[in-house]
Amino acid sequence: MPLSVETYIQVFHSLHDFAFLVDHSSKVIDVNSKVRQREFSHTHLFECFDDEGKAHFNKALQNSSQTFRCDFFFSSNDHFFTEVTITPLNTDSLQLFLVVAKDITVQHDKELELLRFSEVIHRTVNPIQITNTEGKIIYVNPAYVAISGYTREELIGMNPNIIKSGKHGKEFWKKVWSKILSGEQWVGQVQNRRKDGQLFHSEVVISPIIAEDKKVIGFLGAHRDITEQKILEQQLVRSQKMETFGTLAAGIAHEVGNPLTSISSLVQILQRSTNDEFFKDKLELVKNQINRITKIIRELVDFSRPSLHIEKDVNVNDVVKEALNIVQYGKKVRNIKFNIQLQSDIPEVSVVADQLVQVFLNILMNAVDACEGENCTISVATRQKGDSVEIIMEDTGTGIAEEQLSKIFDPFFTTKEAGRGTGLGLWVSLGIIKNFDGDIHVESELGQGTTFIVSLPMKGARNG
Repeated sequence: MPLSVETYIQVFHSLHDFAFLVDHSSKVIDVNSKVRQREFSHTHLFECFDDEGKAHFNKALQNSSQTFRCDFFFSSNDHFFTEVTITPLNTDSLQLFLVVAKDITVQHDKELELLRFSEVIHRTVNPIQITNTEGKIIYVNPAYVAISGYTREELIGMNPNIIKSGKHGKEFWKKVWSKILSGEQWVGQVQNRRKDGQLFHSEVVISPIIAEDKKVIGFLGAHRDITEQKILEQQLVRSQKMETFGTLAAGIAHEVGNPLTSISSLVQILQRSTNDEFFKDKLELVKNQINRITKIIRELVDFSRPSLHIEKDVNVNDVVKEALNIVQYGKKVRNIKFNIQLQSDIPEVSVVADQLVQVFLNILMNAVDACEGENCTISVATRQKGDSVEIIMEDTGTGIAEEQLSKIFDPFFTTKEAGRGTGLGLWVSLGIIKNFDGDIHVESELGQGTTFIVSLPMKGARNG
């Protein structure tokens, strides 16, 4: 049974949105009750749109049907953002269109706010991740992709622990989750690991995302890369240690050195005044131990005193060869293969040659000590990298545990057995290289060998 005209009119006026009946020229034929509640005096509906809206409106009338969004003006002081739907009506005598304008100002403002928020998050230099309540990553910005080393596709759907370094245990993360699940913000520092295995440090703020019903629906994690800051802090601590031990060394040299000289003299007198082989052997043992103590003191004071040696421009290849000649005479190297690759046109560096020999000897002897058993190789190479000259010394020995790597340049720290090292060699070596405005970088993994990279500024590239 077809509906009556009165029924259609009732439906037209009961629409919750603004409804207009217009002809093909946009002349307003009728409006519904919703429109009549507002001040509306336009003859043509075309007049209610801005320039962009007019273009959409004309196109919609020509195509007979379309939905578009734009600003709608009842008057200059009464306007809103609308979603307009135009529907052609079939009549016998006149082509008419039903135009429904839905006020979506609130929705539009929220969408704009979300768009601005997402654009800020996407463009920020700080790594950002968003996870759901199950701990699965649902969004990462380009900065997060860059710092993690993973692609966006590799990260989405994964747990954030994909970049964990293993430093922080289950109890640590249990406390973090407990806090953010309760709706509180967590702030702290974490150590993570890139896809390529490189460690990095971040200051992280994890904020719960809370819906209108006060329920937690996700988490936003904002990271700030503080890796450089951590390196600088470690360098500052190391510098302070070196300054402290420099002062200590001077005191030791004074308080211990003089008595040792007296004891050494007495031992030599006793050695000359006895023919007893037993006493001679014991006195020789005492003498050797005195020499060992004297050597330790000398190593301590080497860095505490300004160098009296004169820096000269030298070819590091010559210094490397000198150090290798000394090391290769030892009995321990019989089963060690040496692989030497020195760049022929390497730039000169300004250093004290004998001090640089000492550095290379310390590192190479450590490599020899780390090479136990058969089939061990020590590789030495030189190369130019930017304004620096690098000397790479790599061994396939026992390696160094991760927890010990940060300590190997500390004075008196050694991974060797008691009596086999003083723990001063690398500390002194770093001090020497720092005096030449260089640096020493070490990479190692337990059971996988160790690589030392000594970096020195090429001639003319020194600071200051």
